[in-house]
Amino acid sequence: MTITDIHADYLGGASTPSRCIEQVLARIAAADRPEIWISRMDAAALRAQARALDAVLAAEGAAALARLPLLGIPFAVKDNIDVAGMPTTAACPAYAYVPDASAPVVEKLVAAGALLVGKTNLDQFATGLVGTRSPYGAVRNAVDPDYVSGGSSSGSAVAVALGMAAFALGTDTAGSGRVPAGLNGIVGLKPTRGLLSTRGVVPACRTLDCVSVFAASVADAWKVVQAAAGYDALDPYSRRIAPQGVRRRGYRIAVPAQLEFFGDVAAQAAFEATLARLRDLPGCTFGTVDYTPFRDAAALLYQGPWVAERHAAVGAFIDAQPDAAHPVVAGIIGQAREYDATDAFMGQYRLAALRRAAEDSLAGYDFLLVPTTPTMPRIADVLARPVELNAQLGYYTNFVNFFDMAALAVPGVSRADGLPAGVTLIGAAGSDHLLATAVAALLGGAEADALAADPLPFAEPTVQVAVVGAHLAGQPLNWQLLERGARKVAATHTAPHYRLYALPGTTPPKPGLARVDRDGAAIEVEVWELPLRRFGEFVAEIPAPLGIGSLELADGRWVKGFICEPAAIADATDISMFGGWRAYRSRQAA
Repeated sequence: MTITDIHADYLGGASTPSRCIEQVLARIAAADRPEIWISRMDAAALRAQARALDAVLAAEGAAALARLPLLGIPFAVKDNIDVAGMPTTAACPAYAYVPDASAPVVEKLVAAGALLVGKTNLDQFATGLVGTRSPYGAVRNAVDPDYVSGGSSSGSAVAVALGMAAFALGTDTAGSGRVPAGLNGIVGLKPTRGLLSTRGVVPACRTLDCVSVFAASVADAWKVVQAAAGYDALDPYSRRIAPQGVRRRGYRIAVPAQLEFFGDVAAQAAFEATLARLRDLPGCTFGTVDYTPFRDAAALLYQGPWVAERHAAVGAFIDAQPDAAHPVVAGIIGQAREYDATDAFMGQYRLAALRRAAEDSLAGYDFLLVPTTPTMPRIADVLARPVELNAQLGYYTNFVNFFDMAALAVPGVSRADGLPAGVTLIGAAGSDHLLATAVAALLGGAEADALAADPLPFAEPTVQVAVVGAHLAGQPLNWQLLERGARKVAATHTAPHYRLYALPGTTPPKPGLARVDRDGAAIEVEVWELPLRRFGEFVAEIPAPLGIGSLELADGRWVKGFICEPAAIADATDISMFGGWRAYRSRQAA
């Protein structure tokens, strides 16, 4: 169940939001997996919402999808995220409360047209990576119910994997938005901390928490992040993230020099097979890095003073009602009593040193590639060894929020026993768009080009630039805009005061645009918007005789745009009669 396919069915008349919801409700009933859900939307209310969207779709057609990018898309929410009028339990019935308002991320998704199906099960208080620590039952794996689903966002991942929702929100502190994705064969996107508001989320470690997204494809996960992202002035941990932009000229990927699979031969073989496939891709370079600082930082999350932050979140409740908490969860959070303020500062010093070592080791690389999990245990084994096996699942995930990184977990080559085996690509803060585009390209999907041209909404000063030739969409130098996070905002023409010339001897071929006093023409241009902080380096790459000046558009607006030195036009061919560079190049190709 993908957003792309659902919307294609809507536009083609094969389905409607109402029919989609009926299919979802039928799948939920047929699956007989009650442990996935803690609460569900009232079916009558959900059907009424779907019928309202049917009417919007019938009236507006494709325009409705442009206005409501998630129109009629069923989704689920982890039950530590507030939804107005529905209990928030964090998988602890005694802790439950009913919020008056939804978390901002939920509000944004509903405003984009998504249909909330229900709230999903989790490891209690988001403390665990296994999906077994809940009074509502252990969430069984979507592929083989004998195995763990992963946690803490267990229900959200399995709901997506079983087609009960097209996407779902989870949270991620230590890997909860990635481990369940890897173990259930779906995509898990953990954004840069602060990109999505965490207001209305029951905290685990508030300084590390992220809202994450589960989906069936990278493109779907990115579409959801676009709808949900944005600075929240009421969330003290929200940030205006400066995105990196994308790169389309190959990726530099690091792999841990010391790989650990805790004796799971099938997991090791699956990762090696995935890595071998990636190494064969053109344009990618691989190297190894010392994994020690990453491993040591990962251990700090549960074996250091950060457990005290979990106590800061829900410790007062557990202290007051110890019998209401899951015994393993209570034991973990209770470790906070072993640490004092000095330990907290010593932990910060240790973490800073490890982070610096990790950053130094990744210098010169775009990403770190790791197995999403090093092993895949059965539920029975986790119940017998809950702390040890949980720690193993976090071996490649716990450090990511500590180091302020973004991560994207995707399916890799399956294990020999048929179980899923995921890999995760990890990048620096602000690399969210780069990660999505890179993973789509590495997976070989046709969606990579569309993703590259679709950055997050701007949260910083921007400048608009009119391009006329080799920087147009699909042309050889368009990547110079994309790698700086630019977005195409208009396809238009200049005012009828310009002439266009084919410049001789340029590589790749380029035109020159000149303003004239008479006999002018309207020339096809595209207007692109890019962050102001990247404008200077973009201009610095423009060779003579071209430059950036001011350009008048057909509607009378003036924007920055490509101009040409008059001396270069003397020996150039006037191609104004074609109306634009694309038309001229097409005629040449013919």
